[in-house]
Amino acid sequence: MNVIVGTGVRELVRERGGRLFVWVDRPRCCSGGAIYLSAGNDRPPERHRFGTTSLDGFELAFDGGRLGDPDELVLEVRGRRRKHVEAYWNGCVFAG
Repeated sequence: MNVIVGTGVRELVRERGGRLFVWVDRPRCCSGGAIYLSAGNDRPPERHRFGTTSLDGFELAFDGGRLGDPDELVLEVRGRRRKHVEAYWNGCVFAG
């Protein structure tokens, strides 16, 4: 899996503890069969099997579930007031 780290991601993740969790998430309401990626600095409460990768400046913990790994995982900073990292599966907001 090729990880593309956007501007400001390393700094934001380091400020928040140095570890970023990214996992597939299937919303439980009104979304049909779409599967999205979620990202956060805290381990999610659900059961996941994260594989960890050390990137330049932080640790990435990724769980693609039954989908495995994307060819490319893109990480970008979003938000003006509440900055956060968003993850994209092969450049898309949904996985698969």
